[in-house]
Amino acid sequence: MDQKDKIILQQLDVIRTMTENGLKRMNSDFWGAPAAPAAPVAPAAPKAEQPKTKAADAKVSDPEPEEEVAPPEKLEDLLSELDGYIGLEIIKEEVRSLINMVKVYKLRREHDLPTAELSLHMVFSGNPGTGKTMMARLMSRIYHSLGILSKGQLVEVDRSGLVAGYVGQTAIKTKKVIDKAMGGVLFIDEAYALNGKSENDFGQEAIDTILKAMEDHRDDLVVIVAGYTELMEDFVHSNPGLESRFNRFMFFPDYSVEEMMGIFDMRCKGSCYTLTEDARPLVRDYIAEESADQESFGNGRGVRNLFENIVVAQNNRLAKLESVTREQLMELTADDVLHARGKIDEE
Repeated sequence: MDQKDKIILQQLDVIRTMTENGLKRMNSDFWGAPAAPAAPVAPAAPKAEQPKTKAADAKVSDPEPEEEVAPPEKLEDLLSELDGYIGLEIIKEEVRSLINMVKVYKLRREHDLPTAELSLHMVFSGNPGTGKTMMARLMSRIYHSLGILSKGQLVEVDRSGLVAGYVGQTAIKTKKVIDKAMGGVLFIDEAYALNGKSENDFGQEAIDTILKAMEDHRDDLVVIVAGYTELMEDFVHSNPGLESRFNRFMFFPDYSVEEMMGIFDMRCKGSCYTLTEDARPLVRDYIAEESADQESFGNGRGVRNLFENIVVAQNNRLAKLESVTREQLMELTADDVLHARGKIDEE
């Protein structure tokens, strides 16, 4: 085994440790929201032996086991997680107001007082990477904690997950997604793509199916649609059914450079990396330069890409060394940042 292979193995060991310490909690978010721990599943009791018949050779499939539902999390823990998110101050305030509204609604019901219909369906608008999916996942867990949803899972889809290419097939495909989301939140990203422009487009069929499910299962299904701000406004106002059911809007602003620097630091911490002091201002400049066009940069997702670029540069640097310490494996230097930015040519 040559020196380069040894370095790669050391990197893999760090990555393994990093994963055990929390990277697996990051899921698809750009800096991660911890997932609820799965409830332990008791071992199944041994099946009694069935008497043999003439059809003994025929294979009978066992029914699918019911999915275990995790118990509701403590609301104070979820609010603490919400407070730990970088930025999103307006969103945090709106979420707390929504929680208070649900609490009072339930109290009025308990005291036999009249209540208006509680609509929890929402429109999330903003550029990519601003935390919309992350917040939708947290909202599903909050609703579960409040007793509004029976399961609290998040099912994320886009147009391709709902629309089929033949007449009648879209409704079937959409119903399967809705069934999977029952008891939780159905999150539809770039929902405006369902508004097809051609006569043979079946996006409206998906919209009609979703609207019917929202009416039929109003007590155990929440739908959140998301996408660019102007396109989402056009989408909601394009259909009276959508307009009447989606009356709660949350706008996710772009992150500032300082907030994105904070996201970068969280990625470093979660992945067992540290920035040298001379590397920090270079990372900030890197983020500022690349994020000048926020729409193409992708906010938190763009930070993730820059982080990965710097780690790749570190890997290339370490692979050339005769020996590497654990500290070196965890350290990101100014040289790594400059190489990632293309300011230093590879040797």
